[in-house]
Amino acid sequence: MLWNSLLLAVRAIRRNVLRSFLTILGVVIGVASVIVMVTLGDGATQSVKDQMQSLGANLLTVRPGMRMGPGRDEALAPNFKQADVDALAEQVGSVKAVVPNASSMATVVYQAKNWQTTVQGSTAAYFQTNNWRLASGRFFSETEERAGSATCVIGSTVRRELFGAESPVGTEIRVKSFACEVVGLLVSKGQGGFGQDADDVIVIPLKTLQRRVRGNEDVTGLQVAVREGASVDVAIQQIKALMRERRKITEGEDDNFTVFDTRQIADTLSGMVRTLTMLLGAVAAISLLVGGIGIMNIMLVSVTERTREIGIRLAIGALEGEVLSQFLIEAVALSSFGGLVGIVSANLIALGVTRLIDVPFLFNPGMNLISFFFSALIGVVFGYFPARRAAQLDPIEALRYE
Repeated sequence: MLWNSLLLAVRAIRRNVLRSFLTILGVVIGVASVIVMVTLGDGATQSVKDQMQSLGANLLTVRPGMRMGPGRDEALAPNFKQADVDALAEQVGSVKAVVPNASSMATVVYQAKNWQTTVQGSTAAYFQTNNWRLASGRFFSETEERAGSATCVIGSTVRRELFGAESPVGTEIRVKSFACEVVGLLVSKGQGGFGQDADDVIVIPLKTLQRRVRGNEDVTGLQVAVREGASVDVAIQQIKALMRERRKITEGEDDNFTVFDTRQIADTLSGMVRTLTMLLGAVAAISLLVGGIGIMNIMLVSVTERTREIGIRLAIGALEGEVLSQFLIEAVALSSFGGLVGIVSANLIALGVTRLIDVPFLFNPGMNLISFFFSALIGVVFGYFPARRAAQLDPIEALRYE
């Protein structure tokens, strides 16, 4: 009986191919929307984690002020000094390395081309701590760092804007008002964790930046690498206690510095992306309900059009259950086929969009299966009423229907 009902349902669908396609369109759009949103959200979340991981494992960032980003108040808090760097390295046992840094925006010039970029001043350990790799050339040495020599390593964005396809290693560029030898080119990292271009940077020795660009000995940030196996939370508490002592912050006063754990930043950003994905997915799921209502409407029309056919079947002995199963299977077949089309379309669209916005494409088999079964459930829920109406038709009245 089930096989016969399935055959009858398929024949009915094939008789009205265009109408059947328009019927499932709402389901296709609903399923595709949900899967695309979830896939893009998963890709964006993974991208954030990868970008934060590229900053280095067990890495803490210490900044003046109590906030980062827009509205940050580090201008109201005193910067760090070299003595703070030495104290952290010597007095906090769980610290593996302390990398001081400072930065400034500056215009760099090569021949007839110029570009405004971030000039980052730090030590030779900066590259290892931040997982930077070389595309060509070398990093500046500790000797060059101590001497405050005019050497620099540039990011791929600066290379593109100033040199095009030409190799920059061995050339000289003008940074603000002094000539600087390019000794290395960094491998591209792409977009940073906060949406900035991580490759739009020039790294020079910290002393060079302090003397020739900023004109002071301030350190505007510290990157602290925690030893393997040591507790990051304990390290944070030790760093805070030492910095409060050195900055003469009395009990009851708020810190005028902040210690950031890159893992916490990654978790926060990932949580925000997941929440937004769930919200957009819920909005997209509404179109599934619209698709289900469309199926119910078309099935009601189909029942009306096929009243005489239903009457004949009932008159020659068909049971109400057989008529019910025929129309119910037809609704489920429509919605399930719509779900399959939506799944295929969604993954193709998601694949294209992830490549366009440069985030990883992560196929989610669980979400695809859930979407398919939900589309089939839509057919059952919204197909039952028309199927029940068809099964309860009076054979005599149905045969008289024009």
